[in-house]
Amino acid sequence: MTSPLDVDPAGGRVLSAVPAAGDRRRHPAPAHLRFFHGPMDCGKSTLALQVDHNQSRQGRRGILLTQGDRSARPRISSRVGLCREAVEVAPDTDLRLLVRASWAGGERVDYLIVDEAQFLTPAQVDQLAELVDESHVDVYAFGLTTDFRTRLFPGTQRLLEVADDVQRVQVEVLCWCGLPGLLNARVAAGVLVREGETVVVADTAPTSAPGEDADVHYQVLCRRHHVLGQLGPTAAGPGQLALP
Repeated sequence: MTSPLDVDPAGGRVLSAVPAAGDRRRHPAPAHLRFFHGPMDCGKSTLALQVDHNQSRQGRRGILLTQGDRSARPRISSRVGLCREAVEVAPDTDLRLLVRASWAGGERVDYLIVDEAQFLTPAQVDQLAELVDESHVDVYAFGLTTDFRTRLFPGTQRLLEVADDVQRVQVEVLCWCGLPGLLNARVAAGVLVREGETVVVADTAPTSAPGEDADVHYQVLCRRHHVLGQLGPTAAGPGQLALP
């Protein structure tokens, strides 16, 4: 088994770029960067936990990463009730060093599960690609396609550019009208908003007491009703007609 630490000529110990166990450099197996994306409520976090379950059952060792989970804790949580503790990633976290620290502690890392991958920086996505290509670590990333302005998140854009495999999550999300929900609408005080900070962590259900103006949540809409700003079969804002 390869030692996680090499000894330099001066007798000091330096961090090695080789995994502590299960060295896939000696026996190269194709690793991949896979990106699963979609709107809110399509089951990305559930799928992330299922992938981790399937991988770990085969004796593989992985690290779960997240950023800005709806629970406001370092975990991957699903709206169907599943959750697992995870490592919280900051914008300045070097994901290569995070993996190498596990190797240095004698832990094998066969794969990474990255939830909320839309919040990664482009540089962090490139670090994931490097781990795939140079260290043969499989990466499974899960994230939103677009923000509330219908624009790609920077992390999403970079993943679409460099991932080996890109899949839209197949669980269909519906708009209130029954059409497929494609876009994430940010709702504040009962009205769709189109300006503001790109990142505002909130769930798809209101969290404030009824009547409080501070309520901010997200709602998945079809393209037509996102353009119109209609959140239901009644008027959602000035100048909009109520449906019969």
